[in-house]
Amino acid sequence: MLGSELFRDLPEPELRRLVAIAQRRRFARSEVVFHRGDPADTLHLIVKGRFAARVESNLGDSVTVSVHGPGDAFGELALLDLEHDRSTTVAALEPGETYAIRREDFIRLLQEYPSVHEVLARLLAARVRRISELYVEALFLTAEARVLRRLHELSVLYGNDAPGTTIALSQQEIAGLAATSRVTVNRVLRGEAAHGTVTLHRGHTTINDPATLARRAGAAPITP
Repeated sequence: MLGSELFRDLPEPELRRLVAIAQRRRFARSEVVFHRGDPADTLHLIVKGRFAARVESNLGDSVTVSVHGPGDAFGELALLDLEHDRSTTVAALEPGETYAIRREDFIRLLQEYPSVHEVLARLLAARVRRISELYVEALFLTAEARVLRRLHELSVLYGNDAPGTTIALSQQEIAGLAATSRVTVNRVLRGEAAHGTVTLHRGHTTINDPATLARRAGAAPITP
């Protein structure tokens, strides 16, 4: 019903109730789910497709800061902070679907099924862990190493790390994920292409050898 690790321990009655209160939303490619600054009142559980969270830089450029796929969620802060506005703009990278759960409905569900608290706690713990990992990487990894790690993660997200996986993101979008410049991403990708690990196309990248990419991505140790 909801193919997500978030709900692996949720009893069937709670799971069915969760789906029952959710509104199924469908989005076209490039359609915006919500804008930064919009009122935060809804959690989205991804059923299909991939969604990018973006912010604007000081120069007015759009920077991709995260990509979420099936089984993941976004907008979880809507369930916690009544005064919180959206901190990013989220848009569909391809045709996608979500289960949208409004804050008031989720609160009623928590009152009826307290075990649902574990779902929210698990999601928030994953977010905190991810932020911590990225912070440590920013301190102790080179930009080139961060690009390799993001490429490996995207290979998993887009194709479960299978050879021939196409990552439908531009070099500028990958640069945002790696917190570096497009020039650096281009240099790393060209180096990988020379080794046959990837093939470059206009606006997307094909992963030819995910096993080698994974080794190279993990070969850069974080050494404080």
